[in-house]
Amino acid sequence: MAADRQSLGSYASAWAVQRRVIHALFMREVLTRYGRHNIGFLWLFVEPMLFTLGVTALWSLTKATHGLDLPIVAFALTGYSSVLLWRNMPARCIDAIKPNLSLLYHRQVKVLDILIARLLLEVAGTTTSFFVLGIFFITIGWLNPPEDLLQVIGGWLALAWFGMSAALLLGAWSEQSELVDKFWHPSAYLLFPLSGAAFLVDMLPKQAQEIVLYLPMVHCIEYIREGFFGSKFHAHYDMSYALIVSACMTLIALAQLRKVSREVIPE
Repeated sequence: MAADRQSLGSYASAWAVQRRVIHALFMREVLTRYGRHNIGFLWLFVEPMLFTLGVTALWSLTKATHGLDLPIVAFALTGYSSVLLWRNMPARCIDAIKPNLSLLYHRQVKVLDILIARLLLEVAGTTTSFFVLGIFFITIGWLNPPEDLLQVIGGWLALAWFGMSAALLLGAWSEQSELVDKFWHPSAYLLFPLSGAAFLVDMLPKQAQEIVLYLPMVHCIEYIREGFFGSKFHAHYDMSYALIVSACMTLIALAQLRKVSREVIPE
């Protein structure tokens, strides 16, 4: 029993150290990206808000249609905010280790800590933007409150997990090949129209539905939209599929990062 308590105590102490390390890296990332000028760290969520508002205005002005009697504001908010969540995280982790090699001189700082700090920053910004805009649109009457808020939060967390697992995997691979950076950006643009942000799966032909449902983010976006206005359309999703893919990608990413951690040399 004494040995077990000692072991638990050492795990708790190590966890406390890693939390302080990630918090310090998080604050460093905030200052590096946003500085102390203008509105400073507020750009963290103002930037994704501006993107989402711009797309919402554009889709409203062009009278974009999704085939159902759903408010275009609700459609754009759930669609484009979701894209920002899964698409931006890999871009922040690709080639993120080399510029931070000097940090690895500190024994407590690990490669995974550097990537986690960047991912938490990205998730915090996009999540704040999504919920602030949602509350704003609900307050002014452009959007009805979600039919199932817990489902919206659950879908959002699942999508964040998918984005984080993809980001960790691509971040690890980018240390082994420069081609990852070259291929990711065009891939991200090509995936955008297929990700479910600009369409409802139910509006697609049967064969097209089967193809797009191979993409895990489509399941998460359909799940989020069902939480928002599920009584007005038929959602197509299999969250177990999305979660299994994310879990597999996370395990592969952690194995790759373990390998990378042994190879990188602090400068």
